[in-house]
Amino acid sequence: MSLTRHVRMLTRYNAWANQRLFALLGTLPDEVLTAPRPTGFGTIVNTLSHAHVVDLIWRAHLQGQPHGFTSRNTATGPPLHELRRAQADVDQWFVDYADTLSDAAHDEIVHFRFVDGGAGAMSRADMLLHTVNHKTYHRGYVADLLYQAGLKPPVMDLPVFLRDTAPAP
Repeated sequence: MSLTRHVRMLTRYNAWANQRLFALLGTLPDEVLTAPRPTGFGTIVNTLSHAHVVDLIWRAHLQGQPHGFTSRNTATGPPLHELRRAQADVDQWFVDYADTLSDAAHDEIVHFRFVDGGAGAMSRADMLLHTVNHKTYHRGYVADLLYQAGLKPPVMDLPVFLRDTAPAP
């Protein structure tokens, strides 16, 4: 599989996994979503809010635009229904963006500034792969927090995505 096909598949996987997680979270009471938890972000919603903010930052880098953030975190996350909609929108942007990139564009180096002000440079493909990997990491945090609350997270593994989205034979 070419890099282009991999990146396109992974952006779709990311959107699928986020949709599955948010679907489950949407069935839970607010007390579960906003309860203080032993995590760097304090709550389930704040963890997902961080992942969303980071997506917005990388989208701006890919577009060559300022992102306006001075931190990778917000003081508090928005209500889950707002975050779910906003995450779905940015997930679709990444899918659409990946679909427009040529093989050559994946290797193009983009220069940007990290939130801390340091200079950065990455290929477009590496930036897209980072956004997928970053959210996989934080969905894992949320899955662990759900287990700690006595709940079972949805299955969000890549092989399940590939099985469930494979074209019919």
